[in-house]
Amino acid sequence: MILLFLSSNTPFITNMRHNKDITIYDIARELNISAATVSRGLKNNPVISEETRIRIQELAALKGYRPNTVARNLRRQKTNAIGMIVPRLDSYFIATVLAGIETVISPAGFHLIITQSFESVQKEITNTIAMFNSRVDALIVSLAADTTDISHFEPFWSKGIPVFFFDRVCDKDYCQKFVIDNYEAAYALTSHMISQGCRKIIHIAGNTTKNVYYDRMNGYKNALTDHGIKVKPSYILVNNLSLQAGIVAAEKILALKPLPDGVFVANDLCAACCMQMFKEKGLRIPEDIAVAGFNNDPVSRLVEPRLTTVNYPGELMGKLVATCLIDKLNGKSPADFSPLQIIKSELLIRGSTSRI
Repeated sequence: MILLFLSSNTPFITNMRHNKDITIYDIARELNISAATVSRGLKNNPVISEETRIRIQELAALKGYRPNTVARNLRRQKTNAIGMIVPRLDSYFIATVLAGIETVISPAGFHLIITQSFESVQKEITNTIAMFNSRVDALIVSLAADTTDISHFEPFWSKGIPVFFFDRVCDKDYCQKFVIDNYEAAYALTSHMISQGCRKIIHIAGNTTKNVYYDRMNGYKNALTDHGIKVKPSYILVNNLSLQAGIVAAEKILALKPLPDGVFVANDLCAACCMQMFKEKGLRIPEDIAVAGFNNDPVSRLVEPRLTTVNYPGELMGKLVATCLIDKLNGKSPADFSPLQIIKSELLIRGSTSRI
């Protein structure tokens, strides 16, 4: 009962239902049966007659009964929740990984709790603590741009809670990691551009403290060296690969004398932005300057000419991560399972680099 005063001298009394959760004891009392019978009826236990099961389930639905899965799972030392920390959710690649993970964990009876680090290690640490306190059964992580120390995951390992890294991974041998061969993919792409007559190739890299961009840069550099082309440090531009970064990078490239004849960008969004800037300045793609990206984002198929890129199979990666994780949680991991899983990528040659 709540007393509300609508004026200085007129009290108004109203009865309000308490927002108390309905329990099996409430249902049992109303149906004049035991709580154990209600519990069995809600689980469709065959020892309960069909008539009783129907009465129990209809009343439970009418009353808005919800099973207390949190309490039950904590008794079992499981929450059936898998935590996930990603740099950003507005990434096509991350979205495809999530789709792959969801197709596996949902049928297995697990659900995802997803957070973003926004490329900040401090936010990543905060999210890690929150996941640990939420008692997730496992954690899936793609590291933030400025993460160099992974000690914030130690509480998980000390409790035997699996932590799986994908895409942006740590350099520890004991960590479970899922990647593509970024070095080999970048080497193949750069070699393709050289085969098309490019000799002055710029590389626009992301944060090279991260394995992803470091490996792509090294693949580019070694491809040049192996083809007898000197690596020029001034031809390597490092930025955050955003649209704005693409504009700035394109302006720097356009100011170079002589003009480079190729640009390999470590993602498609920045590559598409550069390509548009070049076209606005009257350059022909690929005749005057060839452009290639990485990831096979939708933008790579929307620009004209279509962008040469590397297909990064995010959905396949997500499925593999989730399958291996569920197997581990269920005690099914094979003894010889490698801590480093490399997913095959594919070079997609399109019009933006096809000069011959």
